[in-house]
Amino acid sequence: MGRFGAFVLAEPVLSILAAALVVLQICAPRAWSALPTLVDWQTVMTLAGLLILTKALEYSGLLTWVAHRLVHRIRSERALALLLVAFAAVLSMVVTNDVALFVVVPLVMSLHRLTPLPLKRLVIVIALAVNAGSVLTPLGNPQNLFLWQLSGASFSRFVAALAPLCALLMMLLFALAALLFRSKPLDLTTDVERHPVDRALACVAALLFVAFVLLADTHRAGIALAGVAAGFLVWRARIVLKIDWLLLLIFVLMFIVLRSAAALPWIHHALASLGLQTPLRAYVAGAVLSQGISNVPAAIVLADFTHDWRALAFGVSVGGFGLAIGSLANLIAVRLSGERGVWLPFHLISIPFWTIAVFGGGLVLYFS
Repeated sequence: MGRFGAFVLAEPVLSILAAALVVLQICAPRAWSALPTLVDWQTVMTLAGLLILTKALEYSGLLTWVAHRLVHRIRSERALALLLVAFAAVLSMVVTNDVALFVVVPLVMSLHRLTPLPLKRLVIVIALAVNAGSVLTPLGNPQNLFLWQLSGASFSRFVAALAPLCALLMMLLFALAALLFRSKPLDLTTDVERHPVDRALACVAALLFVAFVLLADTHRAGIALAGVAAGFLVWRARIVLKIDWLLLLIFVLMFIVLRSAAALPWIHHALASLGLQTPLRAYVAGAVLSQGISNVPAAIVLADFTHDWRALAFGVSVGGFGLAIGSLANLIAVRLSGERGVWLPFHLISIPFWTIAVFGGGLVLYFS
């Protein structure tokens, strides 16, 4: 019982989904053989391939080396905050918001050991930055990946559609960082630790990353995943074995549980009555529902009730701000920092940011 309790505490999302599946199968049973048909396997395979490739980039040491090189010339607290916001946002556009956090938050922790930094505020703006930056591309976060595959839009069309919202969020975030941090002098010249890079692994991962995205863009994620997985299993098996397999399981269960729940008559009727075919209604629904169940589940639930994938993408992207549960990236950032007492300051910053972002995002959606 002790081990089971520890697992539940360590993986609350997975545990809740598993329990919800059991309840749904008791109250509104479906044939177990029919459950896999509820899963968007193109999205799951694309996510699996990206997890392998981002793990390869992580193991190569390239991202950590780049991060430390970037901060060498920083001379003030505000300049450091602005640089970290930009770096986290750009990184999240390419290697997903979660991976960006696993690079940037440990970087901040290592810099904090060299010189005192406002750690809580830095972690908060970094969490906001990966949510804002990841809006731009299909690779940035799981909800974008799902909506990209669902929409059938090309990679470039998806980026063009989300670019105005991403630009707005980044402008707001830079303004926020400039207000939150002082121009207090910093000396980071003592950051002289060497960070070796496995160049062969970095080059192969980068090349395969481009090839994988091109294949996924033509809806050949299965072929791309098979090639990437087979190649790394032969060459560097540890990379495939060390990816976040539980995240893939969580994603599969999200599709099954959320689509099963949305099919219940009273839930289906309630969602259908919202009239989500109107862009602004779909947008507001995504932004608000994310505050209760997080933005990835919100995207999966609402996608069956609107054909306007852009409006929904806008809504769930903005929904990543506000309450911490709005995006799993928020929870990961705080967990990585190990800081206590961060939730109150997080919400004092994130909720007003969400309010402004909802209003601004609605204007961008309406006029673009």
